[in-house]
Amino acid sequence: MPHIWYKSYESTVAKTIDASRYSSINQIFDEAFTAFSSSPSFHCMGTTMTYGELNDRALRFCAFLQNDLKLVKGDRIAIMMPNILQYPVAMVAALKAGLVIVSCNPLYTARELEHQLKDSGAKAIVLFENSAAVLEKVLAQTQIKHVITTQIGDMLTFPKNHIVNFVIKKVKKMVPAWKIPGAITMSEAICRGNATQVAAQTLGHEDLAFLQYTGGTTGVSKGAMLTHGNIVSNMMQAREWIKNMVSPKGDIIITPLPLYHIFSLTANFLTFTSLGALNVLITNPRDVKGFVSELKKWKFTAITGVNSLFNMLLNDPEFKNVDFSSLRLSLGGGMAVQKAVAERWQETTKVALIEAYGLTETSPAACLNPMTNTVYSGFIGLPISSTEVSIRADDNSVCKSGDIGEICIRGPQVMLGYWNQAQETANVTTEDGFFKSGDLGFMNSEGYIKIVDRKKDIILVSGFNVYPNEVEDVMMGCPKMSECAAVGVADPHSGELVKLFVVKKDKSLTEAELREFAKENLTGYKTPKFYEFRDELPKSNVGKILRKELRSK
Repeated sequence: MPHIWYKSYESTVAKTIDASRYSSINQIFDEAFTAFSSSPSFHCMGTTMTYGELNDRALRFCAFLQNDLKLVKGDRIAIMMPNILQYPVAMVAALKAGLVIVSCNPLYTARELEHQLKDSGAKAIVLFENSAAVLEKVLAQTQIKHVITTQIGDMLTFPKNHIVNFVIKKVKKMVPAWKIPGAITMSEAICRGNATQVAAQTLGHEDLAFLQYTGGTTGVSKGAMLTHGNIVSNMMQAREWIKNMVSPKGDIIITPLPLYHIFSLTANFLTFTSLGALNVLITNPRDVKGFVSELKKWKFTAITGVNSLFNMLLNDPEFKNVDFSSLRLSLGGGMAVQKAVAERWQETTKVALIEAYGLTETSPAACLNPMTNTVYSGFIGLPISSTEVSIRADDNSVCKSGDIGEICIRGPQVMLGYWNQAQETANVTTEDGFFKSGDLGFMNSEGYIKIVDRKKDIILVSGFNVYPNEVEDVMMGCPKMSECAAVGVADPHSGELVKLFVVKKDKSLTEAELREFAKENLTGYKTPKFYEFRDELPKSNVGKILRKELRSK
């Protein structure tokens, strides 16, 4: 196929990358730990951890996982916590042990967590104590044998570690009571581990690194199998595109998106850590005043986020007082960047908001705008190095330039497939090996791609996918409901929010009851924010509910 996008590449950007340079993520990290041992790697709540300290703690935790828990290469380990210093330690340790990481949202309900743990077959879980009560409810139904807990402040310096833990547990009462026999703290595990007794693992591009869960058109959550080869490739692709934006003395990147999200995982943690950057972890970005206060402390060089996050910052009156003099890279992904937000961002920071595009299944980066862009373009960019994008019609024929079709992607960063879901994998793979994204768009004559709509009914809330079938399936558990349909409605802050149309079975059903039921069974961003009662829902001649008609109302 003609790679028309090459003509729009910056002259310094290579058309292809050689991923064979590294056999695994570990090899890249080992290189970084050696080169940047004394440099700061992660900062959170006033405490900074150097690359040497990260490596040492990870080695000791790795030794515990191998020698005390007897976990072996290929075993799955779940990590469930917000952006705190323990997260990178747990992740690097798991990778060193050759384990497959299952990233879990710490806001999951018991139902959601149970499915992910059972589906992945995870044998161990590392989680912050705030989520332990949720795990306790489902533990017996999973294959989890080892539970390792941590409190948010555990890796902070004294006395802040004790103060933070006391306030969270005793003052704010954010830790529900829990009891899991045999659970061990991460701090104790690290103390028990002997860094000299780590059994180094031989890993190659074919070995799994992550089971990164996403949803599907059926609403069934699926684990995208991301190999070391997938991730190494995407790290090298990203490095190729941002190399001219990286400071030789090390960057400071602001990391507000959770590390369990594929965008933050690969872009901030994996890629920038490999380059010797300092990640400033924002544990609770919803606390906008605290977030802006933290930003004021740094002369940061890069920040990533989703449209709603940038919009939230811009709406805070103190944001304009942040020092942007060192900022060189503002990268937006996860959801469409809105023109109004991009323009306000550039006006305030004097730096263009660069839009990127990717999916969980592509590790995630697939398209990027040139880093030299000085204004918002409205396009998601060009296919990145070693990546092909083909716009396909419903019959799989290639669309002409400018014609709308499904965005299909082929490259070394595309997942191996869905975990134990061969048919689902086949459903999203063309005969010539392209991944079908489900997004509709077109490519112009210069190779730039623009998304115009989504082929699937995915609702995108602050960069997170919400699948209507899942919402409907859960909400139908309410005995007073006859039927329902979930759709996305536009929201200036989150991009979209979930709206639920409901047909009552019992006339006494109230909106308050529905809100309470949703709160108990769905993660916050999945819960419907709007409800509308109907006598009936529009349907096709075969009885399928027509969400399109509901969205147009």
